[in-house]
Amino acid sequence: MSSDQITVAVLVGSLRQRSINRWLFNAAVELAPANMTLTDAPIGELPLFNDDLDIDGGPFSVQRIRKAVETADALLIITPEYNHSIPGVLKNAIDWLSRPSGRSAILGKPVAVMGAAGGRSGSMRAQMEIRTLFATLNLHALNKPEVIVTFAGEKFDDQGVLTDEETRKLVATQLAAFEKWIHRLRD
Repeated sequence: MSSDQITVAVLVGSLRQRSINRWLFNAAVELAPANMTLTDAPIGELPLFNDDLDIDGGPFSVQRIRKAVETADALLIITPEYNHSIPGVLKNAIDWLSRPSGRSAILGKPVAVMGAAGGRSGSMRAQMEIRTLFATLNLHALNKPEVIVTFAGEKFDDQGVLTDEETRKLVATQLAAFEKWIHRLRD
């Protein structure tokens, strides 16, 4: 793989099979720059974070996600908004990925965030909350452009395809900016 190739591990913060955030992930895969590969880093099988379980790298599901994130060039978080916040399952994954302290899989990674929700906030509050973790975890956030998909149910068809052209353009624009950000941090 050439140094221009970029691998991005993606955490999708919803476990529902027909989640609009899973659909947003699929759209991002489709709209990513040609040299960017987005890979799902599944969070659904992770046990609840418990330091007592983190022996010899932790359970297999923890080892697998840590390896996926550690070997990636960057991290993309796609989050819904639950009760004006991030889903517990996503916070749990971040807790696992932040250990061991000072040597974690996410330490120093470039990160971008996007999300979708059925209402007018479009995951805005969840994204704001998740961004508060980035400084503590020494993640290098792409701040703009933001992808906040409001009234998301109207922007995908019944098969989960993102049909709203404005949103498609925004996702592609963010991923192109993320590519530049990753290269900038590499240099």
